[in-house]
Amino acid sequence: MSAAVFDVAIIGYGPVGQVAAGLLGQRGLRVYVCERLVDVYQIPRAIALDHEIMRVFQQLGVAEAVQPFCEPFTNSEYFGVDGQLIRRMTMVDPPYPQGYTPSLVFTQPAVERTLRERVARMPNVEVDLGVEMLRIDQDTDGVSLAIDSPGKGMKTVRARYAIACDGGSSAVRTQLDMPLEDLDFDEPWLVVDVLVNERGLAKLPQVSVQYCEPERPCTLVIGPRNHRRWEISLKPGEDPRQVEKAEETWKLLARWLGPEDGQLWRQASYRFHALVAVEWRRGRVFLAGDAAHMQPPFLGQGMCQGVRDAANLSWKLGAVLAGEVHGAAADTLLGSYGTERKAHVRELTSRIKGIGAVICERDVDKARERDSRMLADCGGQVRGTPRQDILPRLEGGLLSKQPHAARGTLFPQPWLRTRTGKQRMDTVFGNGWRLVLADAATFRGPASAPPGLQVVDLASAPETEGVAANWFQRNECRAALVRPDNYVFGVAASTSAAAELVDEAAAMLGVAQACLA
Repeated sequence: MSAAVFDVAIIGYGPVGQVAAGLLGQRGLRVYVCERLVDVYQIPRAIALDHEIMRVFQQLGVAEAVQPFCEPFTNSEYFGVDGQLIRRMTMVDPPYPQGYTPSLVFTQPAVERTLRERVARMPNVEVDLGVEMLRIDQDTDGVSLAIDSPGKGMKTVRARYAIACDGGSSAVRTQLDMPLEDLDFDEPWLVVDVLVNERGLAKLPQVSVQYCEPERPCTLVIGPRNHRRWEISLKPGEDPRQVEKAEETWKLLARWLGPEDGQLWRQASYRFHALVAVEWRRGRVFLAGDAAHMQPPFLGQGMCQGVRDAANLSWKLGAVLAGEVHGAAADTLLGSYGTERKAHVRELTSRIKGIGAVICERDVDKARERDSRMLADCGGQVRGTPRQDILPRLEGGLLSKQPHAARGTLFPQPWLRTRTGKQRMDTVFGNGWRLVLADAATFRGPASAPPGLQVVDLASAPETEGVAANWFQRNECRAALVRPDNYVFGVAASTSAAAELVDEAAAMLGVAQACLA
């Protein structure tokens, strides 16, 4: 038996584990990753990303590398019982607030390979593929993993903390007896991915469609290039295994395509669930991604939620492991991960369920009432609702005690004019704590500050599109303290009052005295 000591052990190496490994590895931490599969899963599961996730990819240095595998998400049009348009989901108009297209579709295997290639260049990250984690134990000093390596026998891996990114059937969550709370959504669906030829593409809608039809609710998503996805609800009595057979799947697709119009890439039956872990942390072990939550796919937020978990937890673990936060403040900081993410996931899942209720109504009369109500609410004129408008803000956790509508929201990433040309804000100022000021002329430094705080003066580093200026005007403030995961800790009505905001964050982190970077 061999023993190794790491800062963080990650169980599971799907997209959430990859992002966590990359973010922690970038900080110079020693990271161990174990995964049963030798290669990325070759069949796409997630199909949608958003600009928040692209901003995380930017931090990892892979945003440009994944662009060839992404395309803008088309509008999604919802059609009611009698084929009438009842809702349209869109994107926010340019200029884009995060510096990237707000909603994207992507090819998951290619993006995962890009993430793995990035992590592979980090010598402080050890990735152990084709192995199985059989047991996890922890004590006051760390976590021990019993790893079975076929052909090599058993070994023990020791780490100070562990993150379970091992999916919906998480072995870690099961072993630690960390239950899931059922948020009351459980329906059988068939998911079908088709590579459609030119003949088939000519038959299909040019936008993504939600068919809100009581007979059989279903979804058509326009993926990258010639990839099209159908999510088809199953009726009571239909055998999920039977409808996965190619001949039966083509029968369900006959409304749109025949076998001559494309190639089946995947057909898999699922039960769409709404579940969230009761606990997100047990001592030194954290749950992330599908190990912590599952939600219906109606807004394309499943993988996005997992990446948010990784981004939220990684900077907090990094701060604690680097010795920037100590003692009780460190424990509180790590505890804020579950507080923030659980509330965010529950609220977003509730909103996704609301969308699902629109799509999945099986009673014809109730569905017609739904259609009439939705059309009456918009005065008979269906307007676009940006998908990003549905995302909630953070509540509780590591946020200012001063209430404000902007607190807990995602701060924009403006394009800035620099000596070397136009660049995104994070490229110029990094991804640590940032105090963004509309004008720093009256700013006086605080007595203490979060470690590595950068002051971003938009007067001396002017933006090119007015994204941040519009944000400040809309939120009636002049300063925003932005956390390393790009969420707003709090705002100040004037730059002179910003020092108090910084002092508040420093006090929460247990920082007595610090200097601005």
